[in-house]
Amino acid sequence: MTEHPSTAPAGKPTSYSRVTLSRIMTAVDVNLYGTVHGGVLMKFVDDVAGAAAARHSGGTAVTAAIDEIVFSEPVRVGDLLHAHAQVNWTGHSSMEVGVRVVAERWDSAEDEPIRVATAYLVFVSVDVGGAPRPVRPVLPETTEDERRFREAEIRRAHRLA
Repeated sequence: MTEHPSTAPAGKPTSYSRVTLSRIMTAVDVNLYGTVHGGVLMKFVDDVAGAAAARHSGGTAVTAAIDEIVFSEPVRVGDLLHAHAQVNWTGHSSMEVGVRVVAERWDSAEDEPIRVATAYLVFVSVDVGGAPRPVRPVLPETTEDERRFREAEIRRAHRLA
Protein backbone atom coordinates (compact mmCIF):
# COMPACT_ATOMS: atom_id res chain seq x y z
CA MET A 1 0.00 0.00 0.00
CA THR A 2 1.39 3.42 -0.97
CA GLU A 3 1.01 6.21 1.53
CA HIS A 4 0.19 9.66 0.25
CA PRO A 5 1.85 12.66 1.89
CA SER A 6 -0.42 14.48 4.32
CA THR A 7 -1.71 17.86 3.20
CA ALA A 8 -2.02 19.00 6.81
CA PRO A 9 0.86 21.22 7.93
CA ALA A 10 3.17 19.76 10.58
CA GLY A 11 2.57 20.95 14.15
CA LYS A 12 4.80 23.46 15.94
CA PRO A 13 5.52 23.74 19.67
CA THR A 14 4.02 26.61 21.63
CA SER A 15 7.43 28.23 22.03
CA TYR A 16 7.74 28.62 18.24
CA SER A 17 5.04 31.30 18.20
CA ARG A 18 6.22 33.33 21.19
CA VAL A 19 6.85 36.99 20.41
CA THR A 20 7.71 40.00 22.57
CA LEU A 21 7.35 43.63 21.46
CA SER A 22 8.57 46.52 23.60
CA ARG A 23 7.72 50.20 23.42
CA ILE A 24 8.18 53.34 25.52
CA MET A 25 4.95 55.28 26.02
CA THR A 26 5.16 58.96 25.07
CA ALA A 27 3.05 62.10 25.39
CA VAL A 28 1.27 61.37 22.08
CA ASP A 29 -0.16 58.17 23.65
CA VAL A 30 -2.07 59.81 26.52
CA ASN A 31 -5.77 60.46 26.99
CA LEU A 32 -7.45 63.41 28.72
CA TYR A 33 -6.72 61.86 32.13
CA GLY A 34 -2.96 61.83 31.58
CA THR A 35 -2.65 58.06 31.26
CA VAL A 36 -2.06 56.03 28.11
CA HIS A 37 -5.20 55.68 26.00
CA GLY A 38 -6.76 52.21 25.99
CA GLY A 39 -6.87 52.26 22.19
CA VAL A 40 -3.07 52.65 22.06
CA LEU A 41 -2.74 49.57 24.25
CA MET A 42 -5.29 47.67 22.13
CA LYS A 43 -3.29 48.35 18.96
CA PHE A 44 -0.09 47.26 20.71
CA VAL A 45 -1.83 44.04 21.82
CA ASP A 46 -3.15 43.41 18.30
CA ASP A 47 0.33 44.02 16.80
CA VAL A 48 2.08 41.48 19.03
CA ALA A 49 -0.74 38.94 18.69
CA GLY A 50 -0.64 39.31 14.92
CA ALA A 51 3.11 38.68 14.90
CA ALA A 52 2.66 35.49 16.94
CA ALA A 53 -0.20 34.30 14.70
CA ALA A 54 1.77 34.99 11.51
CA ARG A 55 4.82 33.23 12.89
CA HIS A 56 2.81 30.16 13.87
CA SER A 57 0.76 30.00 10.66
CA GLY A 58 3.74 30.64 8.41
CA GLY A 59 1.98 33.46 6.58
CA THR A 60 -0.76 36.03 6.76
CA ALA A 61 -3.17 35.87 9.68
CA VAL A 62 -5.95 38.38 10.29
CA THR A 63 -7.72 39.41 13.50
CA ALA A 64 -11.16 37.81 13.66
CA ALA A 65 -12.14 38.63 17.25
CA ILE A 66 -10.92 39.96 20.54
CA ASP A 67 -12.35 37.61 23.12
CA GLU A 68 -11.28 39.60 26.11
CA ILE A 69 -9.00 42.45 27.07
CA VAL A 70 -8.50 43.47 30.67
CA PHE A 71 -6.67 46.63 31.72
CA SER A 72 -5.47 45.97 35.26
CA GLU A 73 -3.25 49.00 35.92
CA PRO A 74 -2.94 52.44 34.30
CA VAL A 75 0.03 53.06 32.00
CA ARG A 76 1.87 56.37 32.19
CA VAL A 77 4.10 58.38 29.90
CA GLY A 78 7.65 57.05 30.16
CA ASP A 79 6.66 53.49 31.03
CA LEU A 80 8.46 50.81 29.05
CA LEU A 81 5.88 48.23 27.98
CA HIS A 82 6.61 44.65 27.01
CA ALA A 83 3.84 42.71 25.26
CA HIS A 84 4.30 38.92 25.29
CA ALA A 85 2.18 36.76 22.97
CA GLN A 86 1.85 33.09 22.08
CA VAL A 87 -0.57 30.85 20.22
CA ASN A 88 -2.59 28.96 22.85
CA TRP A 89 -4.86 26.89 20.60
CA THR A 90 -5.40 26.10 16.93
CA GLY A 91 -8.38 24.88 14.95
CA HIS A 92 -8.61 24.22 11.22
CA SER A 93 -7.79 27.79 10.14
CA SER A 94 -8.16 29.76 13.39
CA MET A 95 -5.87 30.35 16.34
CA GLU A 96 -6.27 31.82 19.79
CA VAL A 97 -3.41 34.08 20.83
CA GLY A 98 -2.88 35.05 24.46
CA VAL A 99 -1.19 38.36 25.29
CA ARG A 100 0.26 39.66 28.55
CA VAL A 101 1.45 43.28 28.79
CA VAL A 102 3.80 44.35 31.58
CA ALA A 103 5.21 47.78 32.39
CA GLU A 104 8.54 48.90 33.75
CA ARG A 105 7.78 52.19 35.48
CA TRP A 106 10.13 54.95 34.40
CA ASP A 107 10.39 56.31 37.94
CA SER A 108 11.04 52.93 39.61
CA ALA A 109 13.04 50.99 37.03
CA GLU A 110 14.55 48.68 39.65
CA ASP A 111 11.13 47.30 40.62
CA GLU A 112 9.70 44.19 39.00
CA PRO A 113 7.55 44.88 35.93
CA ILE A 114 3.83 44.98 36.72
CA ARG A 115 1.06 43.42 34.65
CA VAL A 116 -1.03 46.13 33.05
CA ALA A 117 -3.17 44.17 30.57
CA THR A 118 -4.10 40.70 29.36
CA ALA A 119 -6.01 39.71 26.25
CA TYR A 120 -7.20 36.79 24.14
CA LEU A 121 -7.55 37.28 20.40
CA VAL A 122 -8.69 35.01 17.58
CA PHE A 123 -6.84 35.06 14.27
CA VAL A 124 -7.59 33.29 11.00
CA SER A 125 -4.82 32.15 8.70
CA VAL A 126 -5.54 33.33 5.14
CA ASP A 127 -4.10 32.79 1.69
CA VAL A 128 -3.13 35.48 -0.82
CA GLY A 129 -6.77 35.89 -1.90
CA GLY A 130 -7.96 36.31 1.69
CA ALA A 131 -9.62 32.89 1.96
CA PRO A 132 -9.05 30.84 5.13
CA ARG A 133 -6.26 28.30 4.85
CA PRO A 134 -5.30 25.42 7.14
CA VAL A 135 -3.13 26.30 10.09
CA ARG A 136 -0.64 23.91 11.64
CA PRO A 137 -1.54 22.47 15.04
CA VAL A 138 0.02 24.00 18.14
CA LEU A 139 1.79 21.47 20.36
CA PRO A 140 1.69 22.45 24.05
CA GLU A 141 5.05 21.88 25.73
CA THR A 142 4.42 22.51 29.42
CA THR A 143 1.60 22.00 31.90
CA GLU A 144 0.98 25.78 31.65
CA ASP A 145 0.68 25.49 27.85
CA GLU A 146 -1.72 22.57 28.27
CA ARG A 147 -3.85 24.60 30.71
CA ARG A 148 -3.96 27.51 28.24
CA PHE A 149 -4.95 25.12 25.45
CA ARG A 150 -7.85 23.69 27.51
CA GLU A 151 -9.04 27.16 28.58
CA ALA A 152 -8.91 28.33 24.96
CA GLU A 153 -11.20 25.44 23.98
CA ILE A 154 -13.68 26.61 26.63
CA ARG A 155 -13.58 30.19 25.31
CA ARG A 156 -14.11 28.88 21.77
CA ALA A 157 -17.15 26.86 22.87
CA HIS A 158 -18.60 30.04 24.45
CA ARG A 159 -17.95 32.03 21.27
CA LEU A 160 -19.72 29.42 19.15
CA ALA A 161 -22.69 29.02 21.54
